[in-house]
Order: sequence, then structure tokens, then C-alpha cells
Amino acid sequence: MKKTFIFLLLAGIQFVHSQELALVKKNSKIGYLAKDGSFKIEPQYKAAKSFSEGLAAAENAGKWGFIDAKGAWVIPATFVDAKDFNSGIAIVKKDKEWVYIDKKGEIQKAPASEKLYDFNNGVAFIKQGNKIGLINSKMAVVLEPKYDQIKPFENGFARVELNKNWGIINTAGKELVEPAYAEIGNYFKNTTWARKDKTFGIISAGKFIPVDGAEKIWDFEIQDLTFAKKNGKIGFIDLKGNWVILPIYDKAKAFSKNLAPVLVGSKWGYINPKADFVIPPTYSDAEVFGSNGLAPVKESNWGFINESGKIVIPTQYGITANGMIAMFVQQDKGFIDGIARVKNEGKWGFLRPDGTVLGNQWFENAELFSKSGGRNITEAVAEKPKSETKPTAKKKK
Repeated sequence: MKKTFIFLLLAGIQFVHSQELALVKKNSKIGYLAKDGSFKIEPQYKAAKSFSEGLAAAENAGKWGFIDAKGAWVIPATFVDAKDFNSGIAIVKKDKEWVYIDKKGEIQKAPASEKLYDFNNGVAFIKQGNKIGLINSKMAVVLEPKYDQIKPFENGFARVELNKNWGIINTAGKELVEPAYAEIGNYFKNTTWARKDKTFGIISAGKFIPVDGAEKIWDFEIQDLTFAKKNGKIGFIDLKGNWVILPIYDKAKAFSKNLAPVLVGSKWGYINPKADFVIPPTYSDAEVFGSNGLAPVKESNWGFINESGKIVIPTQYGITANGMIAMFVQQDKGFIDGIARVKNEGKWGFLRPDGTVLGNQWFENAELFSKSGGRNITEAVAEKPKSETKPTAKKKK
């Protein structure tokens, strides 16, 4: 009986630690909402950030520190500024200097670098001269500075640039694709797209396979198909670079639930992998399906349809891109972990899949439920829904 009690206690502790909270602004004060619609922490902060790894940066009397999910100060508010925790490390500004701290608030001495970079996927960049390398959360050098650029890691992989050519490394600094390409995509199932001179293709098992006529290729995201452009039109290719859906669409977005939004003329609909229209092109905009089988669609405003095309939540809301850093593989719009952030009559709230409003409350501003990051809500600006296809420009920022 005693062992059972201990197990249940530990399970309870784990549940508390893993609880997701949403940062919201009400009556000009910031608090944190639980997924049952109640306030876990009542609105009381002038400025604060979303929870990340169990802690949230908050301001008190002009100084920044970190609170836990109960609102208790775990790291006192003594810093000029503070960023989110990632990989157990956060960057804070102490006096006039930016430094790393751990979750005890203790300063961590990092290897020499011209500036400090946020941790992500267990590593952070270091810059020495004009070269970039990697350190781990123990402040040990993983990769000596050698690249001209390293882009943020996505699922353990990052694009790297050397002498104006691009490749891919993992968090151990190992080159998985040598820097030999003018452009390169994300790394998905040991595959990526790339551009060599003027030719777009797929890199698989280290071999570059040209894609017939491709003028542009977008990242693989959820399924083994991605969209690409040929002769100014959009179609879909597989992981081997074969055109599996002919390029006949004006725009397209990723497959999810075996359905992909495509634009024909001025209207969006959804096709299956056989290129059959499952949902006819009737909407002015459309987004990919979420894991719960609902997708945002736009008429004059945004609502949600199910996989058969039935509107299950009326098109009366604004929706916004994910407030989290876009590098994380997550749906940018619509339902994320069972909750969708929407705007209605100038206020922000959260919808459940049945269309009810979480806690029946609307807020001056709100961030997504998250344990992995967020922005200072006093600086957050609502983003307008976009109908453009996902750009590849991020590869070469």
C-alpha cells in the first residue's frame, strides 16, 4: 500500500510539472490559464513570458526573475532582462552583461564567444571571429567554430553554410550532408531537398537526385510528400523526387491526414494523395489538418472543418500563426494539442474542438499553451492570417 501511495504521489508530481499553461492578458495584467479554463496564476504581472521547462520569466519592480507553475519565485527578480529556458539554460542580463544561468539561478561560464545564443535541442551556437560552432548545456564545446552560418536546429538537425554552400549537421556536429549546395531544406527521414547550381533535387543516402523541371521545393513536414513548383504551377513529389501529383495548382500546402490544401484560381480545396478532390475548392484560404482531424478554413473569417468537409465550427473567427518559434515541427495555425487560439471582436480566446470557448473567457492578448517558449506579451503583435505558401527564404536568412 505504501509503494502504491508513493507511485501515485510521483505520478501526481509529474502531472503538475507537465501541465501546460497559457499566458493571457486581462485588465492590463498578465496571468496563466490552465486547460480547464481556470486561472492557475491570477493576472498580476505587468510583463511576463510563457512557461518554458517549468519556469516562466516575469517582471517585478522593474527586474526579471523566474516563477514556477504556482506563481512562486524560484529565481528572484534581480535581472535587467531574461529569456526563456531551453535545455536547462536561460540567458539573462545581469547589470550590463548577458550571461547563462541554470535553473538554480547560478551563472554558467561558457566558452569564449562574441555573443550568447539561445539553447535549442541541447546545444547553442558560439561565434569566434566569423565562424560558428556549438556548445552543449554543460558548457563544453561540441563543435569548434568552422561554419559561416548555422541555422536553428529542427528535430536535432540544422542547416550549415560554408563558403556560400549549404549542408546539414546533427547536434553532435556531425555532417550528414556536406556543404555543397546553393540551397538546402530541412532533414526529414534521412532526406532533404537541395539546389545544386540551378537544379533542384532530393538528397537521399548522400546522393543528389534531380527532380524533373522543379523550380522550387518546399520542406517535407508531416507526410512523405511535399509540394514543388514546375512551370509556375504547384504539384507534389515523394521522398525519391518523383512527381506523384502533377503540378497543376496555383498554390499548395502540406499533406496531413492524407489531405492537402490546394489553390485553384481563387479558391482553396483539399485533395488526397491520388489528386482527387475530397473537399471542393470553395474557400478563400485553408490550412493543413491538425492531429484531431480539424482544419482551419476561411470564408469572410475563419472556422474549422472535419475531414469530410463539414463545417464544425462556424467561420466567424480570426486565427493567428503559432506564437512559438516556427522552427518547431507543429501546426502553425488551428488546433494544437486540442486547443485553438482565435480572435473575436478584438479579443483573444481558446476554442475546444466542440466549438466552445475555454473558460468562456476572452482576453486582451494570449499566447499558446506551451512548455517550450513564448514571447513577452507586452511586445507581442497579432499576426494576420497568411494565404501564401510556406516560403523557402528561411533557409538563407
